[in-house]
Amino acid sequence: MAARVLKFLSGWRGLGRFWMIILAMFGFAAVILQSLGPPKQRVAQAEAAAAPPEPVAADVKVPAAPGPSPFAEQPPGRDTPGAVTDPDPGLLAPDPSAPNRSLPRIAVDGRTPMHVYASGFDPTTVRPRVGVLIAGIGLSEAESLAAIRDLPAAATLAVSPYGGNLDRMLASARLAGHEYLLSVPMEPQGYPINDPDDRHALMPSLPAEENLGRLRWVLSRIAGYVGVTSALGPMHGERLAADREQFEAFLKEVAQRGLLFADARPGEAQLPLAWNRSVDVVIDDDPVNEAALDARLDALSKLARDNGSALGLVSVPRPKTVERVAAWSNSLMAKGLILAPVSALVRPPVKQEQDK
Repeated sequence: MAARVLKFLSGWRGLGRFWMIILAMFGFAAVILQSLGPPKQRVAQAEAAAAPPEPVAADVKVPAAPGPSPFAEQPPGRDTPGAVTDPDPGLLAPDPSAPNRSLPRIAVDGRTPMHVYASGFDPTTVRPRVGVLIAGIGLSEAESLAAIRDLPAAATLAVSPYGGNLDRMLASARLAGHEYLLSVPMEPQGYPINDPDDRHALMPSLPAEENLGRLRWVLSRIAGYVGVTSALGPMHGERLAADREQFEAFLKEVAQRGLLFADARPGEAQLPLAWNRSVDVVIDDDPVNEAALDARLDALSKLARDNGSALGLVSVPRPKTVERVAAWSNSLMAKGLILAPVSALVRPPVKQEQDK
């Protein structure tokens, strides 16, 4: 075997074969070193192999669902002036019973309709606040547009769910800076002579689930409102409100959707569950003449001075009523008062006593 190797490597050809073998060995060694990496890398790989294993994916906690709205305890309202924002898709959700209809909701990031759609108002003002809620918007297009045009932005509107061609009207209201509420038909005193439309009105004689379905039908009629009210023309929903169980179910739904509530029953106490306020004076109660209107507006101003705030209700935006309210509102600064939207007048819900 040795003789064959010497013969293979002898002479010039053998010398060439020897160097070819040496070069091949160097090349093979280089390939091995390249695959292993530099010395430091090999040390790190060895240490990593000796280290304890990382926790498995099952140990990683999934982030919790969003908590309560950060706006839940904040007073409603918006402190920037200007037009009211258009309806926001993030503040709408499909009606579970009718997916083609949309309902107001609290947004994923916690924003609420009673903040986003509010009329601008400076909350640092120290002047007594006085507000006026103009109901019946949408029933007469001419009267509604006149109220939107002639009243200051701080006047709050209440829109009937039975109005027609509301999109253009409400766009004008938002551009003028008016916030608006949606009127919810509720069984009033004097029913059935006073009929709020018993096909859709909330009635104490109905099962709670049916009233909830009726309420959601009403809430789907328009979008962009800060809250709801029981003012529907001269009807104030007294009988429904007298049924504690039905009324609290209504207020719970209102609160869960980030809305406020304006109670059309004059002088009522604070309510639980939702931000709310009752009206103090029905401005266009009978009789509806110039002297009576001015007297009630003066009484509203006095209540604001005495109590720090007051809210008046106009049931129907008749031309004479709107004219007197506009003139009165122009005199408020000289009287040391300031006109405020409903969102700047509502109060937090009262805490309920636990049933014993």
